[in-house]
Amino acid sequence: MTVKDLVRPIPGVCQLSRLHQQHGFSSSVSFWKTHYAGGGTSGGRSHGSLARGKADFLNTFVAEHNIVSVTEFGCSDGHQLTQARYPRYVGHDVSTTAIELCKRTFPDGGSKSFFLYHGICFFDSAGLFDCDLALSLDVVFHLIEDGIFTVCTRHLFGASRRHVVIYSTDAASGRTAVHVRHRTFTCGSASKLPQWRLTSVKRGPMSDSGGPDFFVYERVGEGVDHPA
Repeated sequence: MTVKDLVRPIPGVCQLSRLHQQHGFSSSVSFWKTHYAGGGTSGGRSHGSLARGKADFLNTFVAEHNIVSVTEFGCSDGHQLTQARYPRYVGHDVSTTAIELCKRTFPDGGSKSFFLYHGICFFDSAGLFDCDLALSLDVVFHLIEDGIFTVCTRHLFGASRRHVVIYSTDAASGRTAVHVRHRTFTCGSASKLPQWRLTSVKRGPMSDSGGPDFFVYERVGEGVDHPA
C-alpha cells in the first residue's frame, strides 16, 4: 500500500468529496455526519490487515499495562472495535448514525457504552468518563479546523488518568483531500500539556508507506484535568 492509498478518500466518499470540493467544505463535523448518514463506513483502515495491526498493538498494550477502562474519541461505526479486547469501553462520535451502527454491532451492550460527542457541549467536571487509557485512532488528520483540533485534544487527554494513545500521521503536509489535513500534532501537544510526556512512538502497519504510527503518552503530573 502506498501513500496515495492512505490519503485516498475512504470507500463511498469519492462522490461526496467532489460535491464538497465544488460547493465548499462546511466543517469536519458536518462532513462525517453526512458521510455516515449517506451510508458511508469507517473505510479500509478499520478492516483487514490494517485493523488487525492496530488491534494487535492495542490489545497487547491493554494487557501489559493492566488497563481496565478505555475511552475512545471517534469510535466511528465500531468495526475496529470488533477486534478489541478491552475490559470496559466508552466510545464517542459526532455522528448519530455512527452511534446507531455501534449499537447494532454490539446489541447486548455488555461492557461497552456509546455517546454522541459535541465538542462545545462536552463537559465532564465530575470525571464520569475518566479512564486508564484514552484513544484517538485515525482521527487527528481528519480534524481540519485548528479550533476543533484543540478542543478534541483537550478532551482526549483530560479523560485519561494514565495513558493516551494517538494513531496518526505526524507531518505537516497539509490538505491532501477535502476531509484530510496532516499536521505535526506532537509539537503543539507536548508544549501545551506539561503533565503528559510522549514515552514512545511505535510503527504502525502502514509506517513504511508514510502511514500513521502509534504515539504513546503517559501522565506524569498529579491529578486529572477534567475536560471542559
